[in-house]
Amino acid sequence: MRWGSKAGCSLVPTKVAAAGEKALRLKGAAEGRVIFCVGPGGPKPKKKSNGKTKDEKPKKGRDRKQKDKGEAQLQAEQEEAERLEKERLEREHLKKLEEKYQGARESELAELNSLEQKFLSAQQWKMDYREQAKHTEKKCGQREACSVIRISIPYTLPQESRGIVISDVQEFVCTQHSPIVALFEVSGNADGSGWECNPWEHYLSCDGSPDPTVPQEMNTFMSLWREDQDESVQLVMEKGEVVLKLIEKLEFLLLEASPNEITEEQRVQYQEFILQLQVLLHQKYNEATQNLLKKASMYEDSETGNMHTVIKDKNTTFCIWVNLKKKPRFKTHMFQEAGHGFDLPKSLALSSVAVRVLHTRYDHVSPLWLQCQGLPRQEASDNEESAEHPKDNGQEPGEEEEKGREEPSVPAAEETPSKERKESAASLTENSNNTDDKKETEEETEKNSDILDEPSQEEGAVLQEEPGGREEAAEVVDPQQLVPVGGVYHTDALQLPPQAQDVRDWSMVELLDVGWEVYPYSPGEAEDGTQAAVQITLRLPDNVIYFEAPVVARWDPAGQQWRTDGISNITYEAQERSITFGMGAFYTVALLQDAHLNLPYQAWELQPTGVDEGLCTVTAVFATIQIQIKDNQCMLSSVVVEEEEVLSHITGQWMSPFALREALKRAGVNIFPAEHSHKYVPVPRKAALAEGKAYEQMALLAAAFAFAHSKWNGEAGPGQVVFKVSEHLKADSAKDNHWSLYMFNGEKVQTLKLTETSEAFSEELEEESEFHSTLYHMLKDLASKEAMDKVERAGSLFIDSVYQLLLATRVLAFS
Repeated sequence: MRWGSKAGCSLVPTKVAAAGEKALRLKGAAEGRVIFCVGPGGPKPKKKSNGKTKDEKPKKGRDRKQKDKGEAQLQAEQEEAERLEKERLEREHLKKLEEKYQGARESELAELNSLEQKFLSAQQWKMDYREQAKHTEKKCGQREACSVIRISIPYTLPQESRGIVISDVQEFVCTQHSPIVALFEVSGNADGSGWECNPWEHYLSCDGSPDPTVPQEMNTFMSLWREDQDESVQLVMEKGEVVLKLIEKLEFLLLEASPNEITEEQRVQYQEFILQLQVLLHQKYNEATQNLLKKASMYEDSETGNMHTVIKDKNTTFCIWVNLKKKPRFKTHMFQEAGHGFDLPKSLALSSVAVRVLHTRYDHVSPLWLQCQGLPRQEASDNEESAEHPKDNGQEPGEEEEKGREEPSVPAAEETPSKERKESAASLTENSNNTDDKKETEEETEKNSDILDEPSQEEGAVLQEEPGGREEAAEVVDPQQLVPVGGVYHTDALQLPPQAQDVRDWSMVELLDVGWEVYPYSPGEAEDGTQAAVQITLRLPDNVIYFEAPVVARWDPAGQQWRTDGISNITYEAQERSITFGMGAFYTVALLQDAHLNLPYQAWELQPTGVDEGLCTVTAVFATIQIQIKDNQCMLSSVVVEEEEVLSHITGQWMSPFALREALKRAGVNIFPAEHSHKYVPVPRKAALAEGKAYEQMALLAAAFAFAHSKWNGEAGPGQVVFKVSEHLKADSAKDNHWSLYMFNGEKVQTLKLTETSEAFSEELEEESEFHSTLYHMLKDLASKEAMDKVERAGSLFIDSVYQLLLATRVLAFS
């Protein structure tokens, strides 16, 4: 037995234990006791009863764990039961809300329908206004009764005309309410000498222009102008302003008029008029250029011996240089008044050539469906087919096509209306829809919006495939992504007609039976072996914003498309607002900009500012735009780019929502998505029903409520839109703590418990809130009586203007 101690005692070394073991035993025996000494290796003591060991490990820890596990399981079961009970109560609550919503739906929609009559009232007002404008513009009376008569010579006017004899056969417009003498604007001396009759001037003396909706007046207008051959550039500019206004009126009619206001036949006719006016206007500039070239030697510059001039108005800048002396040292010229210039190859500097740079601030070159992008183009097959088969181009009967039209230096607008442009016009007609028609069925609304969002399969490819393969296709501009901004630049090299020669007291000139002639220029090689390119410098328009370096593209009349090949060595000077590039020939060029560079919106807000007045603020990628709304008009309040206000030439002017949209797009600030914009802007798609109905009801409530962007709109899925709403009766901006979040799917609206600072999106209902069929009834439950009274009194024109602006910007889909 080893020496040791019980638990808790110190152990004695083994040798000491062995020495004292005997003594302890003896002592114990003497005292009648038994002493056990337990060491580390000794036998374990046994229990005194039932034969088990005393030192078996206790099971208290294990029992406690099992108890804790049981309690946790019980708690989880209780929590699960509570959750299920909560869900059951929520389902019952939602079921009651759903039943209440379904029960009130019919009456709510009926009440909303009563409010929506304001859209029809606005539509009727616009129809009446356009009809009234037709009559108030006419100073000569009932022009719709006008007819064309032919007067043969000799014909003596009544006595009131002092016996003036017409010495030519012409066509005139005659009204049934005035004598024939009223048709002529006559001038002359009191003795009867020097009298002239000018039917064109008299025709315009009534009100400045014909009624674009009356075919007889339009045909006579164009016919009379075609007959005027000897016009100056200045006169063409003056009459061109009338033509541009006519085109604008026709475009407004096509894009704003409701389907029951004009027939399909009229739509086709109006588009034909637009194309004919565009071609006629450019033809007149060509004729005026030719007339000027015939007299170029009369305006010879004393320093260079050549002729150069700049003529401009608000729509056009006309620059021409005539190489009379053919000296190579004068191959470079800068039109100081315009900021445009060129550097010619040596071969051209030694030729009898004229160089024209005609800058039109409008685009009459692109197909009509591109010019009028307010209307969706559903089918691209016609244009794509015409691009692949340019030889199928048709020619308008009765109009000559220029022989050199396929030469690069011939402007595309000089062509007669080709098959491609007519097909684009037909496509525009087929796909025109009208936002004024508010009583469409839900299926029609969804269909129209789907068309707006989903391009056809033909449009799916960003670039058209050309016969040359991918490399060739990469040079073709995608017209849905890059659009001309700042107008079009027609650069032409022209044959110089024979100049007048002074022989003694006579001035003699050779007369050729030819008109406008393009100089047959083909680029050769320069001294360094490279292709001798024409270098062009263009000054960018002051009233246009280019947020990025523009893309220089040339027009391909055969393919009816913009292309980037043939343009080289581009140098863009942003501070000087100029761009220089080389061309292998003379082309019609444009400066293109991405139509979507300001999308998606960073934020937006719509708030009332007075009685039937509001302010729409859109924060885009590069600019912040503020638009005021009042009754049936809009006004650009400010455009801020890098903390600087720009576009002062169009700010502060009241115009229709459509006119404002076009003005901003022409100025380079395009914040208006097109039907195909989803292909280029990375934003979640929104269902037609939810988006369209939301705009309608926001417009109905805009007189008393502010609406704003919510970051959760993108998280809500395609079938629902989420936005902020606040009652807004004062002029100051709505405070953040006054905003509430609403979710709307077009048929049901609910208030969200969610806030802009929440960590994740949730569709959980705000406490004590309900479902409603309309946003109007949802807000009616929560808003003040004063706010709802303002909604009831809101004018139909203001509501319609707000709706048009929301539909144009599509803030719920592109933010």
